[in-house]
Amino acid sequence: MLNPEKLNLVIDIGNSLTKVALFDAGKIVEIISMESLSIDRLGDLKHNYPALNQAILSSVAEVDAELLKVLKKDFDYFIEFDHQTAVPIGNLYESKETLGLDRLAAAVGGIVLFPNKELLVIDAGTAITFDLVDKNHHFLGGNISPGLKMRFRALHEFTKKLPEIECADPWSMIGKTTEEAIRAGVQNGMIFEIDGMIDHVRKDWPQCQVILTGGDLFFFDKKLKNTIFVKYEITLIGLNRILEYNAEKN
Repeated sequence: MLNPEKLNLVIDIGNSLTKVALFDAGKIVEIISMESLSIDRLGDLKHNYPALNQAILSSVAEVDAELLKVLKKDFDYFIEFDHQTAVPIGNLYESKETLGLDRLAAAVGGIVLFPNKELLVIDAGTAITFDLVDKNHHFLGGNISPGLKMRFRALHEFTKKLPEIECADPWSMIGKTTEEAIRAGVQNGMIFEIDGMIDHVRKDWPQCQVILTGGDLFFFDKKLKNTIFVKYEITLIGLNRILEYNAEKN
């Protein structure tokens, strides 16, 4: 049953998709994916869910000024997530101003799900990121690597004759045509990279909890040899926790 007095709205504007999530007492009520969030669509959400009174927005690009104005006016408490926003995690990243906010939010989401555990958060999206969080809730940093589509595109753009193809499932270990060879190299290579990173981290952190998220996770989650936890909504969960954390301090 929904809390009639308080619902949170979480808006995550990514490179290719906008995700909107409604939270009730830390639990996801609904997730909506769309190309972009318009003022009219926001009005529909407020009409359908009158209890929406807190909101957070995170975006990889500049946000429409009118949308921000409406969010500030129509919600009792609203924050636009940026590098000055307080977060419930110690940030040991040296270049904090260049840290992707989606990476930080996903790390916070990992802490919500697995408090007091060592974490490796892997986000397989436009880029693939590997981020480490220690059991004392410190973000330690990580790796950034080209994502699946970027690898296919790079092979096409930086060579003269290789075609641009798309990922597909199933695929072979050894390609017998150029298209099969590209697919085998890119997709198997990404699996080896993910498994290799997990193996490397678990040498020092044997009990490390590995969380896999991102738009491309469904290509790999069943093919990795390591045990992982799949959570597509990890960034949204983290953003909701950041919203609650700041609202509590307000």
